[in-house]
Amino acid sequence: MRIDWSTDAGKLVALEPAPDDVVEHAAELASGYNEPTNASLMGHTDVIEPDEIVEHYADMIEEGARPFLFFLDGALAGDGDLRGIRTGAAEFAFMIGARAAQGKGLGTRFAIMVHAFGFSVLGLARIYASVVPHNAASRRVFEKLGYIDDDSPAAREYADEPGDVTMVVDRVTFETRHAAQLAAIRFR
Repeated sequence: MRIDWSTDAGKLVALEPAPDDVVEHAAELASGYNEPTNASLMGHTDVIEPDEIVEHYADMIEEGARPFLFFLDGALAGDGDLRGIRTGAAEFAFMIGARAAQGKGLGTRFAIMVHAFGFSVLGLARIYASVVPHNAASRRVFEKLGYIDDDSPAAREYADEPGDVTMVVDRVTFETRHAAQLAAIRFR
């Protein structure tokens, strides 16, 4: 699957990668994951090696996740995925790798693209997020998408860590809030 959206920020592509695509971009993804601020906001402390990125993608795909590489004007910007897909729901996670590219709306735009895929192509009814409590930037992205806090048992099943904040957005809320953007997004 490839998702395209031409925006004022540039040409955005979210690409479900083949194994060779992951290998090609693994070092750059590892660099983004290991950047100290990113690592803290994602809640990990161990250095992630490129071969671990390749293995992680293979494991996600084997478990039924739908991972995407994010490109801005042809250059890798980050990644994201829908995971834990079951009974009309999934969890969404994402990363914009370069600190200089963060805070400019790219995470929100790529998240809109993947959510559009999840709701319209996969037919999901709700998408959850698990956020490290001090990750205010991710929380803002999720709130822009229409997420609300959700501490229900269903949401807590998607918590990455016991102390994470769990949030949810449903299809109607998302599609109503982002109708104009959804009209410009193309799947192929």
